[in-house]
Amino acid sequence: MKPHAPVLASALVLVCAPVALAATGSGAVTQPSRATAAGYLETGVFTSAGKPRDLLLHPDSKKLYAASDDRPETPEVNESGLHVLDPKTGTVRGTVSQMPGPTGALSRRAAHRIVAALPGDGVVFGYPLRGIGTAEEGDAAASGAWIKGGTVTDLGPGLAPGTVLAAQGPVLSEAAVDGAVVGRSLTLEGGDSFAVDPVRKAVWFADTGNRRLYKVDAVTLTVAATVELPAGDGFAGFVEVDPRTGAVWVGLDTSVVVHDAAGRRIGAVSGPDLPRAARFDEATGQAFVVWQDSGDPARAGSDGNGSLAVYRTADLTEATKPTVLPGNHAQLGAASLAVQPGGEVVWVGGPAQGTITRLERSAPAGPSPDPSAGPSTGPSTGPSPDPSPDVSAAPSTGPSNGPTPGSSSGPSRPPEPSESPLPPVPAGSTSGPAPAPAGGPAPGGGGPAADGPDVPAPGAPAHGSLAASGVAVAALAGTAAALVAAGWMLVRIRRGTVEPG
Repeated sequence: MKPHAPVLASALVLVCAPVALAATGSGAVTQPSRATAAGYLETGVFTSAGKPRDLLLHPDSKKLYAASDDRPETPEVNESGLHVLDPKTGTVRGTVSQMPGPTGALSRRAAHRIVAALPGDGVVFGYPLRGIGTAEEGDAAASGAWIKGGTVTDLGPGLAPGTVLAAQGPVLSEAAVDGAVVGRSLTLEGGDSFAVDPVRKAVWFADTGNRRLYKVDAVTLTVAATVELPAGDGFAGFVEVDPRTGAVWVGLDTSVVVHDAAGRRIGAVSGPDLPRAARFDEATGQAFVVWQDSGDPARAGSDGNGSLAVYRTADLTEATKPTVLPGNHAQLGAASLAVQPGGEVVWVGGPAQGTITRLERSAPAGPSPDPSAGPSTGPSTGPSPDPSPDVSAAPSTGPSNGPTPGSSSGPSRPPEPSESPLPPVPAGSTSGPAPAPAGGPAPGGGGPAADGPDVPAPGAPAHGSLAASGVAVAALAGTAAALVAAGWMLVRIRRGTVEPG
């Protein structure tokens, strides 16, 4: 996740005191559930993965991967590295902490970004300052190399098998995972983070300093459009693409601004805290957003608690009541998020506490409304004004109840139909369609493009962290599946990480 969220204490009714039970040998800690009205129940708090920076629920192996820093409050043990967890209990299944440095020498290092899931098991990930590696449970050390140039500020999956896209400040490059050799590159006017939409062959690059969003053609690596973002003080939270519609969600200050696949503004959701992580679930048409408290007692409304909010992507209204995340603030880093396909289970990383909170949905999720049917009449607290003067934004349809995570402005038009996809590389962390059976398709599978705005485009990852939400992507057809799987397997074979048999 990028280090760069709203609190509604009244929306959560505590049914019992949050008294921690005994920790397991793995460091996993469980707590009594906190009930929400048609929201999520807290079913566990894991302290087994250091200071989490990014999360990924592997679509094939169903293991929870956590990229982590060390926690200074535990000087007796170094917890940095790539951890493999049991997603239900938090028990550590394995840790890969040895990673190559710029000369190739191995040493213990932190992991910061999970880029993509490898077929079967394992991930592509990034580590400071310019490392790109691959690893899976059981590996004694990661395979990897350092990319040339400046410090890597963001990573995402490339469109070709065995490649990644890397941001080094405003420089966007395509690089091979095996050896981190840089191919094409593009230098933008500013920015440092991006989201990838392989289905529509686009990269959305955020330049929050200049309040702009660049749409980059991923085939030619040229700027296709420039979109103005609302004025503000420059705080950036995230850039993520909804794989179902191609809409891009940008966390800015205390709002999330949403543009459709063509760059036209749809609307925004606002809250009193800082939006710091987002994932999508294609099966339900919902967006999951973690809002972190600033952690600054001098800031009005700061109480040290964050929240998880769930929105219908069709009209930006609340799908559930916000769930309070006690102690989740932004002083020590941005939150991270993984969503099980279908949205039944959610995992939220809290760097300030060094925890991963497991949440289960307390009621079945209804399907997202048809975008052409107009605004939802669900439990939204009412739309809030779009922070941008863009005339394409829809007008407010009702009074605001104040700055809550549920405040939203509805879409001015349904999302555009998606283009015909090409097979993408294995997806990173975001949500996807309904769960696949064990031994199902590998991530990154392509599929037919949506026939309309209310038809999901299966297998469309939105960012390097797409698979972290547990994407279960539809199977690739014919040789496309073999090419993608072979491309990623070649990476591991060439790096000497695949064992015979």
